[in-house]
Amino acid sequence: MTPTLKLDLGSYLREQRRAAKLSLRQLSELAGISNPYLSQIERGLKKPSAEILQQIARGLEVSAESLYVRAGILDESSPTSAPSVLAAIAADSRLTDRQRQVLVDVYRSFVDIADEPRTAPATGSASRRRRGARTRRAVHRDTRILRRITHHGPQDPHGRNEEGPAEDRH
Repeated sequence: MTPTLKLDLGSYLREQRRAAKLSLRQLSELAGISNPYLSQIERGLKKPSAEILQQIARGLEVSAESLYVRAGILDESSPTSAPSVLAAIAADSRLTDRQRQVLVDVYRSFVDIADEPRTAPATGSASRRRRGARTRRAVHRDTRILRRITHHGPQDPHGRNEEGPAEDRH
């Protein structure tokens, strides 16, 4: 065995906390997370989200990206765009925890799709747009993520049809 084995996330966090001369309770207060949850992370019983890692990094005054790498959120050998995208999501204080998680999930799904071989689009009625259907971009109210909304029928100048947006009729 090599003496320079990489520490797992929990051991690394414990080492960083001790180097900063912080108790578990002090770090939990600085990071704004519960003492038991932090203890479970250090013992490897819980896998923290990117947001929790960012809070811990702030409390330890270390790079959030280094914790993302340790947690497996980022790959050390990944292109520079991945760390910057995930770091930007984690660092944006305007986002809620849910919004951050959704953005990270969406980003990963696109990266995973880009890594897979492309297949021909499906044929048939499910893949064709209905005649006369109009699409517009709308912001989903829970996550503020843009998505397309299809309307069927006449629309007023504000992009609504007589029945209201399609998303309200589900």
